[in-house]
Amino acid sequence: MTIRPETVRALLPRRPVDAHKGSCGTVLSVCGSYGMAGAAYFAAAAALRCGAGMVRAALPGSIYPIFSALLPEAVCLPDLSDRQLCEQVPAADSMVIGCGLGTADVTAARLRGVLAAARQTETPVVLDADGINLAAAHTDIAEQLGPHCVLTPHPGEAARLLHCTPADIALDRRGTVDRLVRLTGAVVVLKGHDSLVAAPDGTCLCNPTGNPGMATAGMGDVLAGMIASLAAQGLTPRDAAVCGTYLHGLAGDEAAAAVSQRALLPRDLLRQLTKIFLAWEASPA
Repeated sequence: MTIRPETVRALLPRRPVDAHKGSCGTVLSVCGSYGMAGAAYFAAAAALRCGAGMVRAALPGSIYPIFSALLPEAVCLPDLSDRQLCEQVPAADSMVIGCGLGTADVTAARLRGVLAAARQTETPVVLDADGINLAAAHTDIAEQLGPHCVLTPHPGEAARLLHCTPADIALDRRGTVDRLVRLTGAVVVLKGHDSLVAAPDGTCLCNPTGNPGMATAGMGDVLAGMIASLAAQGLTPRDAAVCGTYLHGLAGDEAAAAVSQRALLPRDLLRQLTKIFLAWEASPA
């Protein structure tokens, strides 16, 4: 089955007239490392652009100055200890973890703790990039996932999780996404041409939006932040993945029409999201 625009429009949360930042969802972002401030920025900025009332960014102090300059709308939590980070989880409505995070052993230990805290509170978690790489390298981390989690692997990350090659993934994308769901018990977005969104209930949807110009660093960080934002606003992990994936590709298509596929950058998607939401709000489904 294919994701349809009317489905996405019907699922998108509507803001009540008495909305406030606390009622629009809080995303806790655990992203970024030295040299990877951009990954943390794109995930957090996308979460805000998709309607989250607040983003709380737990990040290293080394990237705090550039991150806060790029995105003053986010609440920064620099240099939290592992215990302090876990204490932030109950106040979050969703989490995005892994964009530019790094794969050191100390980071794996940190991920174990925060995933355990999220499992206790059933907080939706979007696990991307280095979060997925850590799950591939440490079986016990993969075992902590479940239906409250959304994984967003590209073919290389999927291959690492399944101990095969990207070529194997390309030969059987539907079989791959089903295997990933069985392995992790999570909702899985297998990125690429005609991205697939599969869930533990057996459903699998194909995304019709997106274009080759989106094959550039940072695009996945935007997607992860978008899905986390929609989950924070009350969508189920599956519905957040469906809507986020469709909107991500649609924003990419609109941006490519404006700047070309060759010149397309992740920041262009953030600009196009504003136009998409403006048009949809002007003509409600």
